[in-house]
Amino acid sequence: MSSDTADTGDTATFEGVARAALAEITTPDTIGVLISQVGEDDGVVTLNFVSTLPGYPGWHWSVSAAQVAGEDPTVLEAELMPGDGALVSPDWVPWVDRLEEYRAAQAAAGLLVEGDDDLEDDDVEDDDDEDDLVDGIDFESDELVAAPLGVDEQDEAEGESDEDSPERADVP
Repeated sequence: MSSDTADTGDTATFEGVARAALAEITTPDTIGVLISQVGEDDGVVTLNFVSTLPGYPGWHWSVSAAQVAGEDPTVLEAELMPGDGALVSPDWVPWVDRLEEYRAAQAAAGLLVEGDDDLEDDDVEDDDDEDDLVDGIDFESDELVAAPLGVDEQDEAEGESDEDSPERADVP
């Protein structure tokens, strides 16, 4: 365990505060041994614990805590962080770049003919206008369109109110 805790308080105190904070976001059995504690100049201490979560090899729990003179330590943040050799997702690539790579691969394999517009969304006509109508708004035309009235709304539109309508018998 490495430690650089100049003027940052007692190691056991920070470890206890960090474990208590982690217990609020995970079960205690997923928190392993303390692997490092690094003190910063501003009184912040970062503690790293082995993660024993299934499916997260190489990851560790990281807790940053601080202590002001005369006060108890307080937690700034707690999180699960990837370590060296941890399995992480690849960097995000925008769709336009992925599409261009796909098209280049298809062209290289002779599967994409120049002018093939199977992947062009702009050339597709939307003939189904009913799907575009949501809550009286036609998103294709940006104009308000009257939505069909419900039964109660039709009665009110025709001038009938609940007092004017005949009483309805309850059906068992």
